[in-house]
Amino acid sequence: MEALIPVINKLQDVFNTVGADVIQLPQIVVVGTQSSGKSSVLESLVGRDVLPRGTGIVTRRPLIFQLVHIDPEDRRKSSEENGVDGEEWGKFLHTKNKIYTNFEEIRQEIEAETERISGINKGISDEPIHLKVFSPHVVNLTLVDLPGITKVPVGDQPKDIEIQIRELIVKYISNPNSIILAVTAANTDMATSEALKVAREVDPDGRRTLAVVTKLDLMDAGTDAMDILTGRVIPVKLGIIGLVNRSQLDINQRKSVADSIRDEYAFLQKKYPSLANRSGTKYLARTLNRLLMHHIRDCLPELKTRINVLAAQYQSLLNSYGEPVDDKSATLLQLITKFAAEYCNTIEGTAKYIETTELCGGARICYIFHETFGRTLESVDPLGGLTTIDILTAIRNATGPRPALFVPEVSFELLVKRQVKRLEDPSLRCVELVHEEMQRIIQHCSNYSTQELLRFPKLHDAIVEVVTSLLRKRLPVTNEMVHNLVAIELAYINTKHPDFADACGLMNHNIEEQRRNRMRDLPSAVPRDKAAAGGAQGTSSNEQIDGGTGNWRGMLKKGEEGMAGDRAVPHNTLPSSPQKGHAVNLLDVPVPVSRKLSAREQRDCEVIERLIKSYFLIVRKNIQDSVPKAVMHFLVNHVKDCLQSELVGQLYKAGLLDDLLTESEDMAQRRNEAADMLQALQKASQVIAEIRETHLW
Repeated sequence: MEALIPVINKLQDVFNTVGADVIQLPQIVVVGTQSSGKSSVLESLVGRDVLPRGTGIVTRRPLIFQLVHIDPEDRRKSSEENGVDGEEWGKFLHTKNKIYTNFEEIRQEIEAETERISGINKGISDEPIHLKVFSPHVVNLTLVDLPGITKVPVGDQPKDIEIQIRELIVKYISNPNSIILAVTAANTDMATSEALKVAREVDPDGRRTLAVVTKLDLMDAGTDAMDILTGRVIPVKLGIIGLVNRSQLDINQRKSVADSIRDEYAFLQKKYPSLANRSGTKYLARTLNRLLMHHIRDCLPELKTRINVLAAQYQSLLNSYGEPVDDKSATLLQLITKFAAEYCNTIEGTAKYIETTELCGGARICYIFHETFGRTLESVDPLGGLTTIDILTAIRNATGPRPALFVPEVSFELLVKRQVKRLEDPSLRCVELVHEEMQRIIQHCSNYSTQELLRFPKLHDAIVEVVTSLLRKRLPVTNEMVHNLVAIELAYINTKHPDFADACGLMNHNIEEQRRNRMRDLPSAVPRDKAAAGGAQGTSSNEQIDGGTGNWRGMLKKGEEGMAGDRAVPHNTLPSSPQKGHAVNLLDVPVPVSRKLSAREQRDCEVIERLIKSYFLIVRKNIQDSVPKAVMHFLVNHVKDCLQSELVGQLYKAGLLDDLLTESEDMAQRRNEAADMLQALQKASQVIAEIRETHLW
């Protein structure tokens, strides 16, 4: 099982090559406050002075240590391959294949790389530095050193430095595959440990938190850390390990880490003999190695699943980017044909990608025809904008200078045309809405149906321009046809229409019924036979002329009885006769604004209103049926039929191939990145497969 950690290191190398952090690998994250001894702990594990030293915040970028244990045989082989003269060396990811055998140079490179990204001030960055250390004196571990927790900004640090550091720490320890190494100084109160506090926020059960108590030799005289190390103060599931760090004087005097570890062992034997075998740097290294191996074993199944899922996703992404174009002529024709087919399929409702959030394509056109346009027409009042005075005025104007015996037919035609004309605007608006939807289908096909077009922005723009131009050319043709449909209805008012004749017959019946009711209500002093005879005599001669109740004029003569005695009474009386010798201007005579209509006038207006409503409903029904058909024929179906040939004719030209099939600037880069990531994931999958074959898992 010891070989599991090198496997994780190998996976880390695989993903480092593509600079990606898509997989959360098992690692140990070191957390603590400033000057809590984090750096000393890490150097003790490495066995060398490799970290920058100083006051205040020194670690300003995440530093990922990969400690690789090498046997003597492997060391000789690696030394020959890398040209290394020494038993220990280090490599940075950002310096590629450069080998560092001088650990002072490693420390200087860490400082230089930190300043390159984070600047020379005390700011921090979340971009990690990757360092790989090969040595026969280390155990296989992957450690992450993070900036120390601070409370108050100093110098030119940003005011929110505490929040920045905390967010950076939480980002790393939130990884469920990580082990949290919470470092706390022994000369501070364990109950106020910031490291343990932030660890419990992401690991409340403590299943992956190990506590380290540093500076055991700096506790006040007469006190010890026995209660802390045994977990009586704050229990920690994975344990609490005590350490003795090098003092600043030791560092200044160049005391080696090996000497420091020997002195640490002696101190523990003297002060904590019962805990000496469960404390110290060597025990910490073995414990971390053991915990990491078990943690890796537990994480591998989920890790394998995650890698396989990501590999499938990146394979799909790479497929969407397409392969480099070899035959440009065939590629162009294929893309044009596919776009035209998807455009037509979207209208027909057979597209591969169907919208689920809103109506689109043919479904929306259907909604426009039968919901939007249909309801708009139904909301148009047949008598809207038409008053009784308008009708009466039209009747009088149609009679000329002579009083009319009957309601003139010209007044009906004049008024009904005025009402029918109101159907033209909703009809033209219907054309406009369908045209807009046809335009929206272009974008729908570009976004969902033919993602290959995103590779070639110039081809995409050219296709949009051609389709838009085709729609623009068909719009006036369709509008003209819809205008003609209304004009046709206005050109001839067909009073012999079967539906209109039935309506006239029904109204004749109603008027006759009203006449009988009036006769029934006559006073007893008036002989009914005379009234009936007078009524019959008045109607018989008219009916001979009119040709039956089917003619709408006939209804205007029904019920003429009793009209002579009912005259209009104006609200304002006319002025008295002028005095003799004074000229009179008849146009100055005031006309009453409102007055009570006579029975005949009221009857004439009602008849005209009924006729207008009846005929208007017939025309509205015709328009509601014919306009969608015209739009489908002249706009929708025409575009469907001509789209393929229009695109080929405009774009499939030898002189346009190179320009139209020029990829976007970042497409080649994204394709290469996706290919590299897919290759890395495939390698990672092979590494995990090797683990199963060797029965390490």
